[in-house]
Amino acid sequence: MNILVINCGSSSLKFQLIDAVTEELIAKGLCERIGIEGSNLVYQPTGKEKVETQTPMEDHTQAIRLVLNALTDEKTGVVKSLSEIGAVGHRVVHGGEKFASSTVITDEVIQGITDCNDLAPLHNPANLIGIAACKELMPDTPMVGVFDTAFHQTMPKEAYLYGLPYEYYDKYKVRRYGFHGTSHSYVSKRAAEVLGQKYEDLKLIVCHLGNGASVSAVKNGKCIDTSMGLTPLEGLIMGTRSGDIDPAIIEFIAHKEGKSIDEVMALLNKKSGVLGLSGDLSSDFRDLQKAYENGDEAGIRTMETFAYRVVKYIGAYAAAMNGVDAICFTAGLGENSPFIRDMICNRLGYLGVTLEEEQNAKRGEDLIITTPQSTTKVLMIPTNEELAIARETFALVNQAG
Repeated sequence: MNILVINCGSSSLKFQLIDAVTEELIAKGLCERIGIEGSNLVYQPTGKEKVETQTPMEDHTQAIRLVLNALTDEKTGVVKSLSEIGAVGHRVVHGGEKFASSTVITDEVIQGITDCNDLAPLHNPANLIGIAACKELMPDTPMVGVFDTAFHQTMPKEAYLYGLPYEYYDKYKVRRYGFHGTSHSYVSKRAAEVLGQKYEDLKLIVCHLGNGASVSAVKNGKCIDTSMGLTPLEGLIMGTRSGDIDPAIIEFIAHKEGKSIDEVMALLNKKSGVLGLSGDLSSDFRDLQKAYENGDEAGIRTMETFAYRVVKYIGAYAAAMNGVDAICFTAGLGENSPFIRDMICNRLGYLGVTLEEEQNAKRGEDLIITTPQSTTKVLMIPTNEELAIARETFALVNQAG
């Protein structure tokens, strides 16, 4: 069965077509600047040249239509008709407490996702638009929602509750939800395979490090804590997000700068993180590494602070699980930066971590990057959220059918 995986943003749409039986990628692509002048479709069948087309996309329905046309095109297409697409798997950012696992999309599910819009106002509405567009163009094709928050729904109350009046949890479900769950799930399960051990027997810490970054503690096959919270703003310092701060800073800056709450929140989400910490040098870690290596003070303080925060979370989660068997690095930075892995692991001597330099210098493959003598194993596992979504979709559609 071929599964079409859709990941809708407010003005973008990523897609992959995956053979769910062989798990081979058939084609992938990206629609950019949807609803904005200069819309662009990038489409690439596996093993063939990339095709870029500048064409107006007024909305996501039109973008999906262009994607389906590309997949079925006589010259560059990979399927003869839409009937060869057995199901569509949609990434949905926030499922709140309603969705603890992936689910076949029904009208009731759509309403449940809509009810979570105020928890993810930038993401959930875009995800819903993608679902609506696919339902319009492929009305007889099963749809599945795969939630970023679902993997973290196994957290115990002591991990997800905040020190706020309990009524705010009762009334508004203000709590820790966590994100990147599809990635954390895939990487932790893959780590068990690489280690040759049972998933249910391991204590794992997964570091999803990229422009968005989060850490999770996975004990005996279940997430027991994660760094992101009610929103993706909490936790590690990220590309443009501040991560953990004293909440009183919001009021302090608002008064000092004459800014509204909305303006300060925009500052924390879009102008902070490594971008702000580096004095607007860059939000790209590659630029910051070059600055660090050139002895630039902004690059040094930014990279040191970022690494320190990751080390703190690793230490906290090792304590929360009363030990750790393996630490996994994934996502853009975690997979591709031997430099940042080295910075972090050099601070983990108390866990008996010793990197094997030749292994750590590699990228893009599943690897153990510590020496055989290392008490705690460290792994590099490239994440594959699209494959994880395809697996979930395939399993549910088979079960339903």
